[in-house]
Amino acid sequence: MPRPVDVPALVEGVVAGRRADVSRAITLVESSRTEHRAAARELLTGLAAVERPPATRVGISGVPGVGKSTFIESLGTRLTGAGHRVGVLAVDPSSVRTGGSVLGDKTRMAALAVDPRAFIRPSPSAGTLGGVARATVQAMVVLEAAGHDVVLVETVGVGQSEVTVAGMVDTFLFLTLARTGDQLQGIKKGILEIADVVAVNKADGDHEADARVAARELAGALRLVRGHAEWAPPVVTCSALTGAGVDDVWQRVAEHREHLGVDGLAHKRAEQQLDFMWALVRDELAQRLRSSAGVAAVRDDVRRAVLAGELPAPLAADRLLAAYDTGTN
Repeated sequence: MPRPVDVPALVEGVVAGRRADVSRAITLVESSRTEHRAAARELLTGLAAVERPPATRVGISGVPGVGKSTFIESLGTRLTGAGHRVGVLAVDPSSVRTGGSVLGDKTRMAALAVDPRAFIRPSPSAGTLGGVARATVQAMVVLEAAGHDVVLVETVGVGQSEVTVAGMVDTFLFLTLARTGDQLQGIKKGILEIADVVAVNKADGDHEADARVAARELAGALRLVRGHAEWAPPVVTCSALTGAGVDDVWQRVAEHREHLGVDGLAHKRAEQQLDFMWALVRDELAQRLRSSAGVAAVRDDVRRAVLAGELPAPLAADRLLAAYDTGTN
C-alpha cells in the first residue's frame, strides 16, 4: 500500500525551490492514478495561492534537425547567467505511441542540466496528446511556484503538438533552417499562422548568407499569411552553436511580451485557462469511458463487429456511449 502524499509538505518544498520536491510534484501532476489525481488537485490549489510574478512562458518548435536542444541550451545558459531561473519542459507526441520520451534532454543539454538555476524535465508519457498537455500545463505551475521566472516548452513533434503548445504559452518561437532551392519547403502555413517570432538557426560559416536570404523570404511569406495583423512576427537569424543572434531572438520574445502588455497577457492566460478547463473535462471523460464496466462488457463485441465490417463506426460509437450512459444512470 503506497504512502499517501503529504501535500502541505510538498507545497512547502516546491515554494522553497527544493529540486527533489519539484521533481516529486511534477511526477504527481503527471500521474493518471485516481489517488494521485486528487492529491495533484490539492497540490495545485496550494501552489495557486503562492504570489509570484507571472513567468515568461515560451513555446519552441522547429523542423527536424533545426537544433532545438542546442538553441535551448545556448539561450538557457545566457538567461541563467543573467540571473534568471529557467525551467525546460518537453511535449513529445511520440510518447503517445511509445509510452515514453524519445528525448535525451539531459544529455543533449549537458551544461544546462547541471546548472543550479535551471531545471530540465523530459516529456511525460501521459497516454494522449491531451494528457501530455495536461501534465505540461500543470508542470509549468509547479516550476513557476518554485521560482522559475522563464519556462521554455519544447515541442518535438509536428502538427497538432505545435498548436497545443502555442495554446499554453505567452510567445511561440518557431526555429527553421536555410534550405537550398525552395526556402519555404516543409514549413506549413499553419505554423506561420501561430508563430510570434521566427528565427533561422545555423546562420554561421558558409550558411550565414543563405540564412539571411531565408529570413527575407520568410518575412515575405508571413506578410502574405498574416496580412495586417496587429503583431507582425519578426524574422531573425541566429547560430545556437556560436551564440550569435541568440540574444536578439530573446529580445524579440521580450518585445512580443511587451506588446501584449499586462492586460493582454492576463486576457490571453484567462482564455488559455478556459481552453484548459475543457481539455481537462475531455481527459476525465475519456478516463471514465475507459474504466466503465458497461463499456468493458460490450467493447470486445463492438471491436470485432467493426473489424469484420458488420458495424459502421458511428453506430459502434453510439453503442459504446449507450453502454456508458446505462452504467452512470
